[in-house]
Amino acid sequence: MYDFIIVGGGMSGLSAAMYGTRLGLKTLTIAEMPGGLITTTHLVENWPGIKSISGPELANNMIEHAKASGAEIKSARVQSIEKLESPDDCPRYKVKTASEEFECKTVMISTGTKHRKLGIPGEKELENKGVSYCALCDGGFFRDKIVAVVGGGDSAAKEAIFLSEHCKKVYIVVRRDVLRAEPINAERIAQNDKIEILYKTELEEILGTDKVEKVRFQEGTGGEMAGQELELDGVFMAIGHIAQTDIAKELGVELNEKGEIKINRRSETNLKGVFAAGDCCDTGFKQAITGSAEGVTASYYAYHVCQSGAAF
Repeated sequence: MYDFIIVGGGMSGLSAAMYGTRLGLKTLTIAEMPGGLITTTHLVENWPGIKSISGPELANNMIEHAKASGAEIKSARVQSIEKLESPDDCPRYKVKTASEEFECKTVMISTGTKHRKLGIPGEKELENKGVSYCALCDGGFFRDKIVAVVGGGDSAAKEAIFLSEHCKKVYIVVRRDVLRAEPINAERIAQNDKIEILYKTELEEILGTDKVEKVRFQEGTGGEMAGQELELDGVFMAIGHIAQTDIAKELGVELNEKGEIKINRRSETNLKGVFAAGDCCDTGFKQAITGSAEGVTASYYAYHVCQSGAAF
C-alpha cells in the first residue's frame, strides 16, 4: 500500500514525488515518459535560479532529485484508476498498468497534454516525413532547409528561433495579425534575418508524395500569401495542446468544457484523496514552475489526508 501515487512524470509529477518523500509518504511515480514535455524544449530561461538550461537537462535534474529524496519511479502507462471500497472514511485507490496493480491512499493526476493537430489534408499522411510537432526533436534533420512553423503564440516563436540555428529560412504562419510572443522572443525574431512572419495566413493543405514539398494557403484570409503555394522542406506545428484526462474522466473527476481537470488552490479535485497538477488542469497560466508548485501543493495536502483521513 502506497501513501501517494503520482500518475505522470513531468515537472509537476517529479516535484510532487520529491516533496512527498520528504514528507515521509511512501510515494510511487508512474510515467510513460519520465521528464514530460519539458524534454522537448530547447532552452528553459524562466526557471528561477537558473538563467538558462536545456529542457532535457532540467528534466534529468528533476528526476535525479526525486530519486535522491527516495521517490520510486516506474516507466509505464497507467491504464486506469479505480476507487476501492474502504471500511472507514479514508479513501483508497487502485492504479493499474498493463502488467501491474498498485493500491494507495491518495493519488495525483499529472498526465499533461498532447500536441494539438491542425487536421488539414496532408498533415497525417506526411507526419514524420516533414511534418513535426517538436523542433528540438527533429530540427537537426532540416539543416540548410526551408521550413514553416504554424502558430501564433510564444511556443511558435521559440520553435522558430531554435530552427533558425539549423535552417536556411524559417517562416512563422500566424492566423491573426499579431504574434503573441514574450517580448524577449519577439525581439530575437525581429533581429533574426532568417525568420519571416506571414500574418493573416492559414494553411489549407500540405503537399508532397514521400515528404513535404510545399504548402497551399487558404484564400480570403487577408494575408499576402492567401491562395498561394510555398515550397517547403518541413512544417512544424505549434498550435497548442489538448489535456490528456481520459483516466481522470473515467474515475469521475470533474472536468471543465475544455476537458481540463478542475482543481482548487490545494490542488484538490472533486474526489477525496484525488489531486491533480500541471498542464492537464484548468489553471489559466500554464508554466513548468506553476505546475511544479501545484504538484508540491498536492503532496502537502496528500500528507494530511494520509495522516488524518481528511483534508487539512
